[in-house]
Amino acid sequence: MRVEFEVLGPVMARDADSGRPIALKGPRHRAVLARLIAARRRVVPVPRLAADLWEDDAPPGAVPALRTFVAALRRALEPDRPPRAPARLLITEGPGYALRTGPDTVDAWRFETALTDATTPAALDTALALWHGPAYADFPEASWARTERSRLGELRLQAVERRARLLLDRGRAAEAVPDLDAHVTEHPWREDGWRLLALALYRAGRQGEALAVLRRARALLVEQLGVDPGPALRRLEADILAQAGHLEGTAGGVEQVWERTAAAYDRAVGGGSRVRLESTVGLLRELAVTGGGGLEAARDQRTAAVAAAEELGDPELTARVIGAYDVPAIWTRVDDPEHAARVVASAERTLAALPPDAHPAARARLLATVAVESRGTRSARGPRAAGEAVRLARELGDAPLLAFTLNGLFMQSCRGSGLAGRREEIGAELVTLGERHALPSYGILGRLIRLQARCARADFAGADAQAAAAERLAERYDRPLVGVFTQWYGALRLAETGTVPQAAAAYRAAADGLPDAGMPGLAAGLLPLALLGLRIRHGLPLEPEPEPDPEEGPEAAAPGAAYRAADWGPYAPWTRPLLLLARNRRAEAAAALRTLPPPPYDLLYEAMWCLTARAAALLGDRETLARARAELAPAAGELAGAGSGLLTLGPVADYL
Repeated sequence: MRVEFEVLGPVMARDADSGRPIALKGPRHRAVLARLIAARRRVVPVPRLAADLWEDDAPPGAVPALRTFVAALRRALEPDRPPRAPARLLITEGPGYALRTGPDTVDAWRFETALTDATTPAALDTALALWHGPAYADFPEASWARTERSRLGELRLQAVERRARLLLDRGRAAEAVPDLDAHVTEHPWREDGWRLLALALYRAGRQGEALAVLRRARALLVEQLGVDPGPALRRLEADILAQAGHLEGTAGGVEQVWERTAAAYDRAVGGGSRVRLESTVGLLRELAVTGGGGLEAARDQRTAAVAAAEELGDPELTARVIGAYDVPAIWTRVDDPEHAARVVASAERTLAALPPDAHPAARARLLATVAVESRGTRSARGPRAAGEAVRLARELGDAPLLAFTLNGLFMQSCRGSGLAGRREEIGAELVTLGERHALPSYGILGRLIRLQARCARADFAGADAQAAAAERLAERYDRPLVGVFTQWYGALRLAETGTVPQAAAAYRAAADGLPDAGMPGLAAGLLPLALLGLRIRHGLPLEPEPEPDPEEGPEAAAPGAAYRAADWGPYAPWTRPLLLLARNRRAEAAAALRTLPPPPYDLLYEAMWCLTARAAALLGDRETLARARAELAPAAGELAGAGSGLLTLGPVADYL
């Protein structure tokens, strides 16, 4: 039995599946449970628990009685627990007891989470609906509950006022009035409540009532507390008398249309609807291209959506849910390998479960998902899935599907060196699809792929044109993440055509935007690798000289520690031999080179082989040199690493 607990009102426990209350016997049993919930999963020592239960006047038999209450609670909460088996919920730990229940099983905890995440009035309505009376209503005088009751009560009042502010921001002032009126009647000392009520009345065209509300607030405060209204209330009254223009607010048509449409959808489409699940994935797809926070949130919720679809046992629905997340991907290393592996596993299970008469498009989308999410690995499944997906899409003549499958083909196009030409072809086809079939996200992807391919061939004029086209599309269609890649391209261009200080400054400026981009697979280790490539490209020592510390004046030195201790992320194995050699630790460098794995199949494949070749040359490792030469020979006309569009280690020919 799964158990949920309620403390926002009378203290109760329920069977989560049936919703039926669980019998908790007498008030002492409920008090023990409530006290442990208030402890928020922490252990409450037995003497403290007994003192709280009997308000510091515990009888001689208090501790044995307490153990009896705990035993009865355990039987009620875990009726199927075998005799002598350890309790799972109400556990004994050290000197006392703890209730180790999940964060989503207590209504007060769910309320706090919802309050943190809520950005719409509807979300706050859902959070406030969890309340059925004062918190810990059974124990109004208990000292142990006093602080928690007060804290939760304050959060509830803040939620009411925050909901009103959101309604006002969205041009729905009239809807805010009734609840605000009740709010200030019940809590007359909350000046922000009075301010919001008066503002809502004014925006609803009820100017006289707004002024009457402010005067009522003034009378209460002066007569009952002997204080004048605060500056916010006084300023609002003056603004209403002057009919100040800013009081009308800035809620636009877009916000109102969104709110009304979302509300209508909530009313029309049931919470457990399969249509709602598919609509959710559509929203996640749009969320993923809005910026860093949106991308991370979409990635987190996508796994939950796929799991929910699989639970329904309908493989065709699951295929639609998985395949609908066709978010263009430009970087060939995944941001969250564990998440990607789960998605691939779900896609493979769904492929196996699809009925023979399932539409080929469903199969193609699942195969494209496998190709995209298995990028950077050395598995042979990814290229096969990509090729099959593109074939099916071409047979169907489905342009959006073809664009998605070409993205999968691009993700699997780094399985060797010298493949920039092949990626250029994929990018060109995506650009054409984007322009002919109104697929702007894939048009942008095609431009960025072509930018990378032109960089690999040192065609910076061509790369400039692709960057400019991508930025124009990004501005028109509100795709902020494009700027991350074009800024890094600008730094790469300086690395080849500018001075070392200029390029280093540009790389650092580009790196400043990575923490907010929501792409840890891109960010990890990228800046130190770019700076290392810059030093190699210009023949500088790999260990930088001490630099002045600006906080301590030009005479002080910060001896390059930040560079040496840099987080090299996934590139650490390939940089380690060279860094050890720079510190004259030759034996360790040779050992690191011997254990070096082959580079992953991604856009920095040639760069990793060039680092390997450089270390092997310095160490005289001819076997590794021969292997590196064979791997790099097809890329003889390219710049190492520049196929990423982000950084370069110079011409591959120099290493050959």
